[in-house]
Amino acid sequence: MKALRKYLDKIKPNFEEGGKLHWLYSTYDAFETFLFVPNTTSKSGVHIHDARDSKRTMIIVILALIPALLVGMYNVGLQHYMAIGQEVTFLTRFFYGFLAVLPQIVVSYVVGLGIEFAMAQMKKEEVAEGFLVTGILIPMIVPVDTPLWMIAVATAFAVIFAKEVFGGTGYNIFNVALITRAFLFFSYPSKMSGDQVWVRTADTFGMGKGAVIDGYSGATPLGQIATTEAGNFSDFAFNGITGQPLSLSDMFFGFIPGSIGEVSTLAILLGAVILIASGVGSWKTMLSVFIGGLVAVLLVNSFAQNAIMEMPVYYHFLLGGFAFGAIFMATDPVTSARTERGKWIYGFLIGLLAITIRVFNPGYPEGMMLAILFMNAFAPLIDFYVIDANIKRRMKRATVTK
Repeated sequence: MKALRKYLDKIKPNFEEGGKLHWLYSTYDAFETFLFVPNTTSKSGVHIHDARDSKRTMIIVILALIPALLVGMYNVGLQHYMAIGQEVTFLTRFFYGFLAVLPQIVVSYVVGLGIEFAMAQMKKEEVAEGFLVTGILIPMIVPVDTPLWMIAVATAFAVIFAKEVFGGTGYNIFNVALITRAFLFFSYPSKMSGDQVWVRTADTFGMGKGAVIDGYSGATPLGQIATTEAGNFSDFAFNGITGQPLSLSDMFFGFIPGSIGEVSTLAILLGAVILIASGVGSWKTMLSVFIGGLVAVLLVNSFAQNAIMEMPVYYHFLLGGFAFGAIFMATDPVTSARTERGKWIYGFLIGLLAITIRVFNPGYPEGMMLAILFMNAFAPLIDFYVIDANIKRRMKRATVTK
């Protein structure tokens, strides 16, 4: 590391003002601060100094996402080989999923970081680190069969119109990864919903041959219950792509059709532990999302008219993007509420809205994406009224002296 530090110090004058590559200073600074904690400090004013800067914070979030990403990759291979009716080894399944997801990650980072680097150079500012997390979130919340060009277009749209036009990282109102997914959902609905988009059946990498089995269906469990005829939940059975019933353990460990990041509740909870232990993620926001979802499910269960309205709360938490959204999306420090009381209100309303959308909109049985984006818009208002109420309470306690 000392050798690398010396090399960076040696070439740094080339990128500073007056150097032959001064127009690439933002790019140099981005790589330098990514590799080493900046050694500059404030000369005046009151500041809290911490060894962990925002880049290190983003890296912690990425580490928290790794368990869900790895399980999701394995599940891609598992669902693929189940669909074509072949028995293969654990490593073969994982390697297939790895090769399927890797191009999406590469496209997401190349397009998103490319735009951010270009904008930073144009404005002569530092390259913001926010896309380090966004770039890996995008592939984790879209179907595995999403064409790469669609991911590129949606990522470019989200970074430009949901982030840069507001001023860049820290100024965006809406979660950039969710805007990417929303763009895809409303622009290319056939590639974002239905029975065939959640399981990759094509033998893209030459790692297995065979026709798709008869009766194959890649519908997610939420998609299955949303399209079923009205009836009792006790008479309903979630089925995997081979027609075999899905168990609660399948749903908990992540062996079901779905987006890469959302399938394994266990892996998501491991990520939550990392975020909470490191102080990066707000446990108040996470917990309040689940409380809001619990309240909504109990209310809906009390006047249930069909199977999805009767579905117990633990199914709602295990299926779809509820847990993933609560842990990794709702806790986004830029777009969520920042006051302590506001976090409780913000998260509670997300959980409430997500379940409401799931139950009363059969055409869109997920709900978490729209709930979080809707509450992103209201987060500043929630914080305003929380602060305003606190000021009024303090004013009432204040003693006026003459």
